Amino acid sequence: MSDEWSPDPVPGEQHVTLEGWPAVAEADLGEVPSAVELRRFTRKAARTRAGASLGSLLGDVYYAIVVAGTGVLLGLGIAQQLRVALPPPPVTGDFSLSVPTLVAVLLLALAGGLLSLAGRLGPVGAGGAEAAWWLGLPVDRRALLRPAALRLPVVAALVLSLLVGVLDGGLLADDGGHLLRGALSGALAGVLLVLAAGLAQTLGASRRAIAVVGDLVMLAALVAAVLLATAGLSFDRLPVPTWSLVAVLAVVVAGLALLMDSRLARIRERGLRESGSVASQAAGALVSMDSRELGRALSDGSARPTRRWVSALRTARGPATALVTADLVVLRRSVRHLAQLVVTAAVVALVTVLPQLATELGVVVAVLVGGYLAASATAEGARRAEMAPILDRLLPLGPTAVRRLRMVVPALVMLVWSLAVFTALGHWAGNLPGWLALGIASTPAWAAAAVRAAYRPAPDWQKPLVSTPMGALPTGVASVLARGPDVVVLGMLPLWIAIVLRSVSPTLVMAQVVTSVVAVLVASSTSTKSFMERAMEAQEADRTARGGTAR
Repeated sequence: MSDEWSPDPVPGEQHVTLEGWPAVAEADLGEVPSAVELRRFTRKAARTRAGASLGSLLGDVYYAIVVAGTGVLLGLGIAQQLRVALPPPPVTGDFSLSVPTLVAVLLLALAGGLLSLAGRLGPVGAGGAEAAWWLGLPVDRRALLRPAALRLPVVAALVLSLLVGVLDGGLLADDGGHLLRGALSGALAGVLLVLAAGLAQTLGASRRAIAVVGDLVMLAALVAAVLLATAGLSFDRLPVPTWSLVAVLAVVVAGLALLMDSRLARIRERGLRESGSVASQAAGALVSMDSRELGRALSDGSARPTRRWVSALRTARGPATALVTADLVVLRRSVRHLAQLVVTAAVVALVTVLPQLATELGVVVAVLVGGYLAASATAEGARRAEMAPILDRLLPLGPTAVRRLRMVVPALVMLVWSLAVFTALGHWAGNLPGWLALGIASTPAWAAAAVRAAYRPAPDWQKPLVSTPMGALPTGVASVLARGPDVVVLGMLPLWIAIVLRSVSPTLVMAQVVTSVVAVLVASSTSTKSFMERAMEAQEADRTARGGTAR
């Protein structure tokens, strides 16, 4: 090609030739916007496309304030009633814990739970559009991540300040000054724990390690309660933080915040994406009121990525045994659920031996909550099958048979759990053989409740919405959320009567057997509609049939 060749010029366009080859001149590039400008532009674009007005925003804020205020008032009322109803501690040296000691143990458990939650959520992350558009830009990453780094500490401060205030004002009956200092200390402690988790994240610590530390703190709270009760050591009054201590704690929190802000750019991009994905999944589960999805987000987000050994699955000899084996493998690999079984059994046993808590109402609440949490821990296989029914579709089994086989592992595990718990109930109320028989008879009901909750349908958001303090919710959402707990309340009615009466009779044991069978039949049903909806549809079909016959 000749060096003198050049294309015909186009009016308004500049061309530069290099050794005869045409080239278009570089476009004029402006300065790269700062991180603050990018965040401002993103918020503006989101507001433009959201379609929400200022009135709707104020309405959401109003609803949030109403819900928070109502919850605080209800919590204060319940705590004050408990303080009045709890009997005084027995003579020093007996197995007992005072109310201030119980509050201290509960606060330690709350701190562990917050640290575990912070580890599972990140605590710093960038999910969705933030991860796709922001992380690859040539801007200061610290300024981009500051809102995400502030989000969880602010939430932790608000929640812990309210919880500490409720416990302090309700159970300990402190005055206004003590209550204010306690609430401020709780808020600063919450921020301190989340910042500590964030600093560990900037140092390269895995989210799983941070979550395990928080779980160990919760376990330490339970062990401390047992040791203090065994040694007969109790606090007559919790130490109240002084204003100087609150100021020192605030200075420490400010220093950690500055240190974490200086290290935000050191968080790996992969960790930011994973944390943001888990946080987005958890937020979506909360909005859609799906506790199963929330549990999967918090569990899978901190799960071990690889397995140290692989099982040969020798117990899988057919379709039925393959399904049961799969549930056993899922439960065995979930260390959190195994720990949940042990902790719930220990908490119920502890409640039955503490004089301040071993009332009929206290034992009923402990068995109800502890039993349902333990049963939920055994149904992880059923929850995964509801999300991705791959194994259920591959095996030559009907849907009813699948659900009944899903109850095998929960029933076996809850049988062991019930033997331990009902042994403690037998020592609490007497007649150990009768209570063990009642516990064995109630085992199928626990398994049925867990499987029914695992296979419950999602709320139908196409139904008419109802205005509630929690926002606009579709009609029938309460009946959906009640699937599982309804079996616990109604299917265990003979057990609740026995605990209230502190007596077990053969009649109650037989009644529990009957209600357990009914609970299994209800949980085996594949219908996604409630009894009321099916009754109304049957009436409508009968009315239609009569009208056709008359014509």
